[in-house]
Amino acid sequence: MRGTDNKPRSSPLVPDAVGAEIDRHDWETVRCGCGRSAGHLVDTLWAAAEGHPAAFRALEGHAFLSGHLHPPAPAVCGVLMAVWSAGPPRLATREALLWTLLSLLGSDDDGSSYEAGLYGQCAAFVRGGLPSLRRAAAAAPGSVSAAYVDGVVELLGLGS
Repeated sequence: MRGTDNKPRSSPLVPDAVGAEIDRHDWETVRCGCGRSAGHLVDTLWAAAEGHPAAFRALEGHAFLSGHLHPPAPAVCGVLMAVWSAGPPRLATREALLWTLLSLLGSDDDGSSYEAGLYGQCAAFVRGGLPSLRRAAAAAPGSVSAAYVDGVVELLGLGS
C-alpha cells in the first residue's frame, strides 16, 4: 500500500513477497466484515507480517466473525500463506497464524456466488502451502502448532 508520499510501504521485517501480496489486493473495494471497506486491514496485515501475534487475532470480526467468512477472507488467507511461505515465523507468531488459518477454514462460506466462494478461495491458498505446513507439524509432534496444522488438514478434508 502506498503512503501519502506515494512510496511503497516496506519494513525490514517483511519480505518483499509478503509486501507484494498485501499490495496486490484492492482492499478499498472489498467490504469488510465490520461493514467498512477492508482498507483498514492493511495496517493489521503489515503488523501480522512483522510478527505481532495480536495482529492475527485482530482479523476476527473483519475476515471472519461468529463462524462466518466475510469478503476479505481470501485476500487475508493469501497474505497469511505468503507470511508462512517466507519462512515459518517464530513460535508465538506461527501459532497465531495457524490459529487464524484454522479459524478461517472452520468458518462457513458467506453463501454468495462470489467467484469460487469465499471458503473455496481460502482453501486454495492454504492447499498451496500444505506441504510446508505438514513439514512444520511433523517437526514438532504434539505441539500446539502441530495440532493447529492437523485441524487445518481435517477441515480441508485431507486427513489421513
